This record gives sequence, structure tokens and C-alpha cells, in this order.
Amino acid sequence: MKELKIKRVYEQRSENDGYRVLVDRLWPRGIKKEAAGIDLWLKDIAPSAELRKWFGHKPEKWKKFKEKYFEELESNSGLNELIKTVSSNSIVTFVYSAKEENFNNAVALLEFIENYISPER
Repeated sequence: MKELKIKRVYEQRSENDGYRVLVDRLWPRGIKKEAAGIDLWLKDIAPSAELRKWFGHKPEKWKKFKEKYFEELESNSGLNELIKTVSSNSIVTFVYSAKEENFNNAVALLEFIENYISPER
């Protein structure tokens, strides 16, 4: 059984994180690469700059953001690499830098990937 998680990059790395994938297009401010403990940085899996700016972590735009982001993901060149990473690791943590913990691209990506790899698909 795969275990997928999300975590802010500013939180302490843990053994329970498993394989850590940074899912932001931009490197997190104030974090050195060594301190971040990132195993893979998939910048291309992040929402487009236009979509990210339009959304602005506004809860009222969340549903529409997810629809648009999921559309982007369907044709995203980084999706295959992410699926391969998830398939080859028992625990994968999507790491992000947004202050907003409930409405961000990592939360949306987790939902997308869980649906994508579900046996019903």
C-alpha cells in the first residue's frame, strides 16, 4: 500500500517522510538545498505561473483552481516521472512552501495522484 503525504518544506524532515518530492516551480525562500532534504524537485509538475498567480491561494477559487490544475496535469510532461516515483517508493511526501496549508498545489496534486493511481481508474 502506497502512503502519500504532504508537508511544508519549513517543517523538520522526518524518517516518516520517505521519499521527498518538492512540487513547487520556485525554490522555497530562505531554505538551503542541503537543509531542505529534497530527493527530487519536479518543478514542471507545479501549476503554470498564470494559474498560480490567478489562484493566489484564495479559498473561493479552490474548486476552479483544481479543475484547471488537473487539466494541466493531464498533459504535463512531469506526470510520468511523478507516477514512476510514487510507484517505486512506499512512502512519498509532496513538499511545498506555501503558507496556506489547505488550499495549495500540493493538496490538489495529492488528490489528483490518489485518484490517478486508484484501482478503479
